[in-house]
Amino acid sequence: MERWPWPSGGAWLLVAARALLQLLRADLRLGRPLLAALALLAALDWLCQRLLPPPAALAVLAAAGWIALSRLARPPRLPVATRAVLITGCDSGFGKETAKKLDSMGFTVLATVLELNSPGALELRASCSPRLKLLQMDLTKPADISRVLEFTKAHTASTGLWGLVNNAGYNEVVADVELSPVAMFRTCMEVNFFGVLELTKGLLPLLRHSRGRIVTVGSPAGDMPYPCLAAYGTSKAAVVLLMDTFSCELIPWGVKVSVIQPGCFKTGSVTNVDQWEQRKELLLANLPRELLQAYGKDYIEHLHRQFLHSLSMALADLSPVVDAITDALLAARPRRRYYPGRGLGLMYFIHYYLPESLRRRFLQAFFISHRLPRALQPGQPGPISAQDTAQHPKPSPGYSPVVAR
Repeated sequence: MERWPWPSGGAWLLVAARALLQLLRADLRLGRPLLAALALLAALDWLCQRLLPPPAALAVLAAAGWIALSRLARPPRLPVATRAVLITGCDSGFGKETAKKLDSMGFTVLATVLELNSPGALELRASCSPRLKLLQMDLTKPADISRVLEFTKAHTASTGLWGLVNNAGYNEVVADVELSPVAMFRTCMEVNFFGVLELTKGLLPLLRHSRGRIVTVGSPAGDMPYPCLAAYGTSKAAVVLLMDTFSCELIPWGVKVSVIQPGCFKTGSVTNVDQWEQRKELLLANLPRELLQAYGKDYIEHLHRQFLHSLSMALADLSPVVDAITDALLAARPRRRYYPGRGLGLMYFIHYYLPESLRRRFLQAFFISHRLPRALQPGQPGPISAQDTAQHPKPSPGYSPVVAR
């Protein structure tokens, strides 16, 4: 088969010059993603020269180059101007770092914290401009939410409210569903779902008027059945579905909704090992006797050790999440989903495309490895019966969780 001559020599210099000009116009960040894309395009070029006729090869290379540039180019940003943003959960972690970043960019930041004298609140007060306002709010208390709504309406009367960042989140128990008190499911839903729902609904008139943005921090645990995170994961799944509903309903109003699904980062709650130790001891102290015998204390200790080990591998640099939140607020065309963090692409690929047994094993290897409960181990007695439990009940004052968000 006759093949067209491939460009060479001076022609290749012209092609390279044009490509360089396109790269500069695309406003690309020079880094590993760009270098990897160029390497893949070079490999594709080599294959096309040997396997395809020139017209088809040029079409393939043009399509691949366009996709690479559109993926890697910085999206056009809106000016900050006098935009105001409300961010929840700014005591530590993503909320605190996002508040500092947006304040430095010129935003008017309304930052909610649990305690106005907490270390995070004091740090924000000391490091940020006078534009930043600290507001005390507990998402489980309607009075706190109402007070924040009234302050926001009054404080943004002249500028309008551009964005709401639903960052505050809560988790207290790491255990199988059967071992997790129902009260913990309710607490997670109160903070991660109902509090977010009430605050977002209350601010919608302002956000509709400004045609602004809603950005909510979710979790991969809301998309996948992470071992021992059912209370947290179900609440995050609920709030993400809520945001997807808002996204559809608010299209006519021009309000754009984004969800951030971050990997594991070293936020304040993650690094507080003593707090997780106390919660484990509280769980053990209040387990019914039958469940403690069936699962065994060693089983719960194993879950706790595995959980702390996974937290020790968390990323210390929070900037990928902060950058994703910033992009969702300012990009002309923000994404509906952002996945900042290491290994999330592989994790979601396994979750959506591999068999269920492989998905389960991957999550166990990645997060908490499997261990047989005591009653299922060889040579161990089975669980006590309900009749034995009734005859020898364990005195317990009931489970009274101490909530510290």
